[in-house]
Amino acid sequence: MMTRMPVTIATESVLSDNARALIEASEAALLAVYPPEECFSFSAEELATKSTQFLVARRAGAPVGCVALVDQGRYGEVKRLYVDPGQRGRGIGRALMEELEGAARDIGLGLLRLETGAALAAAVQLYRRMGYADCAPFGGYPDIASNLFMQKRIGILLREDHGLAQLSRA
Repeated sequence: MMTRMPVTIATESVLSDNARALIEASEAALLAVYPPEECFSFSAEELATKSTQFLVARRAGAPVGCVALVDQGRYGEVKRLYVDPGQRGRGIGRALMEELEGAARDIGLGLLRLETGAALAAAVQLYRRMGYADCAPFGGYPDIASNLFMQKRIGILLREDHGLAQLSRA
């Protein structure tokens, strides 16, 4: 009988060698499906801000996946969800997204948004199973045929917006 190695997820520096390797693998996976002008991913340097939390999943100490939460003020943006192809189908993507949702709640974000593409069928299926629904374009991304915009309410959000407090419930 084969036992599964546990997966650990923790916040790590997006500028570490391991994080950069995961981001490069993520970028290569996107470029295998989409032309460069239809890829709207962030580099490690673009993610290296105080408003970004970068989560890394590890199995037996080796990095096997990642996701970034970017605090956009009124919502959190999901960026760079990636799981090593040899580790897919084991719940790592879901575990990363659940950890990201918890991190978003911890900082008072009640809404998550993401930009993806229909050609990334496994990712879209995961998002839909987790309760993400289609939404209007946001964040300055182009409204092109390959883009798919999704969002999920994850709780109560109380943030200042132009001096007015806004309260919304899940």
